[in-house]
Amino acid sequence: MIDELIAVSGLPGLYKMVANRNNGLIVEDIETGKRRFCSIRKHQFTPLGSISIYTMTDTISLQNVLRKIDSQENEYPVPDTKADKSILVAYFANIVPDFDRDKVYPSDIKKLIKWYQFLQEHNLLADILVDKKSDEEE
Repeated sequence: MIDELIAVSGLPGLYKMVANRNNGLIVEDIETGKRRFCSIRKHQFTPLGSISIYTMTDTISLQNVLRKIDSQENEYPVPDTKADKSILVAYFANIVPDFDRDKVYPSDIKKLIKWYQFLQEHNLLADILVDKKSDEEE
């Protein structure tokens, strides 16, 4: 499920890729269900499945980070994305204690929290977490 979702530069939210063309992608807005063409000349596309967070020793996949946020939400409630940068960094340090502070910026943490809340609001988070559990079983 996470491999179907993409972030499109210059556009808010997350999208589902519907079709691939030589000069861009046709994406579907998850909120509205509307489809639109996005040119490769104007936009960059990042599949969520390809995103990783730097740690001091390696990287951790976005999917694993989302699982950690979800499993620790009772202990560490997700802060508002408009919170002070120091609050966002302190929160993320509780979720991924060994994240690389030189490579993971507060803006990255803010974006990750926005994606988590977006996925949760649209009932997509459960599918992503189930995908990961089935990957671990294999």
